[in-house]
Amino acid sequence: MSDTKDLHTEEQLRRLLTVERYPRSSAYDQRWVVDNLMGPHPLWAAEALTQVMPLRPGMRVLDLGCGTALTSIFLAREFDVHVWAVDLWVEPTENWKRIQQAGLADRVHPIHADAHTLPFADGFFDAIVSLDAYHYFGTDALYLPYCVEFLRPGGSLGIVAPGLRRDPGPDLPAYLAERWGPDMCTWLGPAWWRRHWERTGLVEVDVADMVPGGWEDWLRWLDACDLVGRGHEPDSRMLRADDGDLLGFTRVLAHRTG
Repeated sequence: MSDTKDLHTEEQLRRLLTVERYPRSSAYDQRWVVDNLMGPHPLWAAEALTQVMPLRPGMRVLDLGCGTALTSIFLAREFDVHVWAVDLWVEPTENWKRIQQAGLADRVHPIHADAHTLPFADGFFDAIVSLDAYHYFGTDALYLPYCVEFLRPGGSLGIVAPGLRRDPGPDLPAYLAERWGPDMCTWLGPAWWRRHWERTGLVEVDVADMVPGGWEDWLRWLDACDLVGRGHEPDSRMLRADDGDLLGFTRVLAHRTG
């Protein structure tokens, strides 16, 4: 009976997490993704970003705030790039094991570092990506000028992060007010990020939008995680009440101008 239940759960996971707009991500073992979760589906975020951010074989890519390095593995495998997988909270030895198991020891390099003290040379990277992480440190007006120094001229910076389609104003809808915490103040929309980056004069923003279907993706992910006891009911309740009105994922892509 237990084996039958397990097989049914795995089939439900595959059904929920196989999404037509993410063909690359759908080819991965979804249980592997869920077992290593640190937030919304990381491969969907990576695929949503790379739909607007070209990556070429051989590029040097910084994955900033990579978590369990699933996104780093995905980028290296799908685009034949070399990835420096940087995270503060996950030990590089843990990520190294996942990287080796994925057969990408020659292309993904795990690094333990704080986003504010990166151990790289100026101009070293062709691209910097940050998936469900940049909003934790990048709202600081001084962060982009620091971060962009690690990009070569013309290099790309791309992020995907939780966001709101528009500023709800001082009076939050009840479903947001009951869930609200200080960290959610960083759930900012495309227009905010565009202004925040472009006013530095260091980058030109190429794309600033909401990931199409992002609200639906988020809720689908939580429903899948709930199957294996890793869901989060407050977030599920919030998303269902929102019904796609405000919540989703902000996607921003820019290139260094100088």
